[in-house]
Amino acid sequence: MTLMGKVALVTGAARGIGRATALALANAGANIVVGDAHLAKFANEPYYRLRARTSGEDESVPTADAVRALGRRAHAIEFDVADEAACNAAIDNALGEFAHIDILVNAAGIVNNIAPLASMSRASWDHELAVNLTGAFTLIQRCAPLMAERSWGRIVNIASVGLLSGMATQAAYAASKAGLIGLTRSVTQAYAAQGITCNAVLPGMIATPLVRSMPEQARNAAISTTPAHRLGLPEEVAALIAFLCSDSAGYINGTSIPVDGGLSL
Repeated sequence: MTLMGKVALVTGAARGIGRATALALANAGANIVVGDAHLAKFANEPYYRLRARTSGEDESVPTADAVRALGRRAHAIEFDVADEAACNAAIDNALGEFAHIDILVNAAGIVNNIAPLASMSRASWDHELAVNLTGAFTLIQRCAPLMAERSWGRIVNIASVGLLSGMATQAAYAASKAGLIGLTRSVTQAYAAQGITCNAVLPGMIATPLVRSMPEQARNAAISTTPAHRLGLPEEVAALIAFLCSDSAGYINGTSIPVDGGLSL
């Protein structure tokens, strides 16, 4: 599996699944546009020092530098996917650096709007959908036609197994991730004949900074309901994403694949 010569834009790439995906794609040969709203902020978080001790990777190194250490080109752009103008400016910036974008991974997302349905504010609802769903739409709307011009493209949207059952105190999150499935299928219908695949990955309980920061009791309760009885690793999600971006996955299109240790059962 090789992605030599391809250019991948990965949002939410400063940490967690987005970072692991950027490195997996770089390992496969791709050059990486590292997109995140907080590129500088996350490098100094204790999580990175913890991961350096437990995984062998020094995550205090910014993602772009880690990509370069793998022998690939990297270009970091700080932007908020909820801002349409910022998304378009980021695409222009990336095209100025690399001339084309072959792969788009929409990994940016938030899950901090927790409230009962009856008391969730409209502003919180709107913001979560803007980040988790509309941001992906904006980037796809701009990138898919560019990919079609080259008759090759890969788009992967990061959803969540939480959309399958709904979430009583996270209605905006579940709705936004469910919306990504409809968007994924629509992109496939529109662009499959032009050499583009669009698929969704549904992570379960993955050892991201957010999950590791959960109260231990809540985290252990979630693990106990997962048949694998452990957290997944960002690298395990990234491995699937890298495969979906390869030529080997060229006939996999419009589908949604859980990476959840059996949680969705």
